[in-house]
Amino acid sequence: MFSWLGTDDRRRKDPEVFQTVSDGLKKLYKTKLLPLEEHYKFHEFHSPALEDADFDNKPMVLLVGQYSTGKTTFIRYLLEQDFPGMRIGPEPTTDSFIAVMQGDVEGIIPGNALVVDPKKPFRKLNAFGNAFLNRFVCAQLPNPVLESISVIDTPGILSGEKQRISRGYDFAAVLEWFAERVDRIILLFDAHKLDISDEFSEVIKALKNHEDKMRVVLNKADQIETQQLMRVYGALMWSLGKIVNTPEVIRVYIGSFWSHPLLIPDNRKLFEAEEQDLFRDIQSLPRNAALRKLNDLIKRARLAKVHAYIISSLKKEMPSMFGKDNKKKELVNNLGDIYARIEREHQISPGDFPNLRKMQEQLQAQDFSKFQPLKSKLLETVEDMLANDIAQLMVLVRQEESQRPTQMVKGGAFEGTLHGPFGHGYGEGAGEGIDDAEWVVARDKPMYDEIFYTLSPVDGKITGANAKKEMVRSKLPNTVLGKIWKLADIDKDGMLDDEEFALANHLIKVKLEGHELPNELPSHLLPPSKRKITE
Repeated sequence: MFSWLGTDDRRRKDPEVFQTVSDGLKKLYKTKLLPLEEHYKFHEFHSPALEDADFDNKPMVLLVGQYSTGKTTFIRYLLEQDFPGMRIGPEPTTDSFIAVMQGDVEGIIPGNALVVDPKKPFRKLNAFGNAFLNRFVCAQLPNPVLESISVIDTPGILSGEKQRISRGYDFAAVLEWFAERVDRIILLFDAHKLDISDEFSEVIKALKNHEDKMRVVLNKADQIETQQLMRVYGALMWSLGKIVNTPEVIRVYIGSFWSHPLLIPDNRKLFEAEEQDLFRDIQSLPRNAALRKLNDLIKRARLAKVHAYIISSLKKEMPSMFGKDNKKKELVNNLGDIYARIEREHQISPGDFPNLRKMQEQLQAQDFSKFQPLKSKLLETVEDMLANDIAQLMVLVRQEESQRPTQMVKGGAFEGTLHGPFGHGYGEGAGEGIDDAEWVVARDKPMYDEIFYTLSPVDGKITGANAKKEMVRSKLPNTVLGKIWKLADIDKDGMLDDEEFALANHLIKVKLEGHELPNELPSHLLPPSKRKITE
């Protein structure tokens, strides 16, 4: 009879139903988180409101570094193509923020036009004014790499007070805006002239809450000898440790990201391995984009909750009539105590609170009498979103990932080493002899045969027990030797003949030389007499 009385309770307990992760994020933000943000002036303190384009856009990579560290060259290397507005040189050439994005026709869209395009995720950048918008463009071009990701090139960071002031806009604040919305932040350093200027140090500190997105590239590493490179790497890690106050070490990739010959080729193998690791990291971005957006929404919701508690606490402490200015000064000065009280009362982690000094500066310009008191219903809605709706979206993320398992960045430099003899590790380790007509194991087989015939073969085969006595001399763990046995015992009879024994020893050598074992035996390693068995 009165079933309608319980509808609100049921609606709160039953999670929303979404078709896609992107639609779900949009709906949750607009209906559950945005009302809380607007009620407590979140956008004036922290970050502008999100729009549909923020949830729909492709993964973005932000490149940050001092001038002449190779940021623009790095983009050129990835795309294997020049892009509109590109300038490269040893002097500070890139003086603008350039969003390099996919387009049917090559061209440049100026900043003022860019921030009124609802399909682009840059509309809220108009808050930084004309001084910034005159230094912001979008370079569009057809390129297979840009079908999956977009890249943001930034002005080279200079040292000295004069350059900082003459920008005309808050450079660190713009970078922080981008950092909240991109999927990967790549800090580039020049191995040949390593230093971290004051402005670069400030920029890295401004990116403090986004360490999970940060990667470091030590570029132009081919210009110095191995011994110097070790010293430069150590100095870089020490410098970063002083600026980025986290116990975890940021991943550093060493290499030379341009298409010119290596000046000092001693570390070629290291550079190739590092490049492949970095490329794999970038290629994974489209697959993990939905999860990243979900993670960023959760971070934003946690900050919005804390912000609501701070603003409502300040409102509660304000007098209704006299002494408002003095009370405001007192509250701002004692903001640290208010943080501690909120932390105790609501069991909130200290890491969820905004920067104390920055918050104190922002509060100076605010009228506390216009702040809103605590509204439990808004907070409960966000709590419900975090507890129930987000869990459902997590399931949807996994479903979307399983339906598109091969979604990754393709084209440009990502294709260059995929096939043929220039792929990373081609012809090395288990791949040695892949193009040879002769069986590669045959080169060392006479040596392996001498050992084989000392192990008492019966009918041309040795038992597993006798093979084990010889194989354990390698000092490899049993798990590794067990894998080698499975690969070498081709006919699966629990014994090894002379060819299988030689193959087992070849695989042991491969492992001892530091290479990985294959999960399945490559066709070129099959002994000639066994090739008919596997066909």
